[in-house]
Amino acid sequence: MFGTLASGRSTLTHLECSNCGATYPHDRLATTCPACGKVLLARYDLAAAKETMTPAALRERPWNLWRYTEILPVQDVAAAPSLGEGGTPLHEAPALARDFGFDRLLIKDEGLNPTGSFKARGLAMAVARAKELGARTVAIPSAGNAAAAMAAYAARAGLGAVVAMPADTPAVMTAECRAYGATVLLVDGLIDDCGKVVRAGAAAYGWFDASTLREPYRAEGKKTMGLELAEQLGWRLPAVIIYPTGGGTGIVGMWKAFAELEAMGLIGRERPKMVVVQAAGCAPIARAFAAGEDHAERWAGAVTVAPGIRVPAAIADYLILDAVRASGGTALTVTDDDLRQGMVLAAEREGLFVSPESGAAVIAARALRQSGVLRQDDETVVFSTGSGLMHTDLVDGASAAIDPNAPDLAAAIGAALPPR
Repeated sequence: MFGTLASGRSTLTHLECSNCGATYPHDRLATTCPACGKVLLARYDLAAAKETMTPAALRERPWNLWRYTEILPVQDVAAAPSLGEGGTPLHEAPALARDFGFDRLLIKDEGLNPTGSFKARGLAMAVARAKELGARTVAIPSAGNAAAAMAAYAARAGLGAVVAMPADTPAVMTAECRAYGATVLLVDGLIDDCGKVVRAGAAAYGWFDASTLREPYRAEGKKTMGLELAEQLGWRLPAVIIYPTGGGTGIVGMWKAFAELEAMGLIGRERPKMVVVQAAGCAPIARAFAAGEDHAERWAGAVTVAPGIRVPAAIADYLILDAVRASGGTALTVTDDDLRQGMVLAAEREGLFVSPESGAAVIAARALRQSGVLRQDDETVVFSTGSGLMHTDLVDGASAAIDPNAPDLAAAIGAALPPR
């Protein structure tokens, strides 16, 4: 129906609680674990999956996230509401590598996904699965990108959509959601306050709550970033992954993907150091990591210009921290001024106009190299999780006005040029 056909079938077997280990059937809508309230994970018959999801078979499939059908949860891929998600480029970043002191630095450009961010991966999967299991309206709390993605895929799938967003969300993001036909609820608070609104609405009106890791399938879409990365590197993993982290679905999903790939014999036991980057004004995971805690307390008074990482509390805090520690990685913070500089450097040096969250990851690469935490020969992948086009207000500078009828046009142009 939507042109996402790939050979192979899902080998989804059940859902499993990441905390208490309880198992549940996958043939009904699910949120968190009924026993303990923690994150549910999708499980597969990986022995069966490896029989058909081979490197040779993948070479014949379309370059989008649906190529990994065997270890994705959607049962009828042909009916999935695809907009062309996944299959994003892995760019060499030679200028930044030289500037920062790396032999090799790469940027995975998720801003080329539909609706301009990596959120398209998770919401394509969550909406497709929700529709398969009978949902009529999907709802989400979001600072912007996730709301746009869910609204777009809900429109594509013919489902109702409700998004709850902080009242200070940029107008362009709320306008995008309304354009897709979503009901937009502006909330006086942060994203966790928006979550309260969605949960109350879900209980009262039957919406399906697609909040970050409060349902099991957004992580399955996000894990395809890790699957693609391994395939793009010739079925191996880099030394380091630097990832801007709010709710942490990408970290959780990729860490799960690596375990599945190893079980299928596609990669070995080696893992990249997973690096969490947060804003100095909202850093619950970084604070918990530094303190040696297994859970992250809610961050009071969260403030940052990067809405995607203005997440004061994450339900998957324990899973994020486990992945960082098990990989030998780290967690750090950057200031808003720093992440703006990261945006500028990516644009001016590599031609990539990235989101403020992505700018945080770019500048973190420099900080980690300067401090000696990362070595020159550490092959490092920075995740650019979204486009900067929604955040043009963060770019400084002014344009020069030219009168085309000036008596001395060359002189007028010269006066407008920057000093050499």
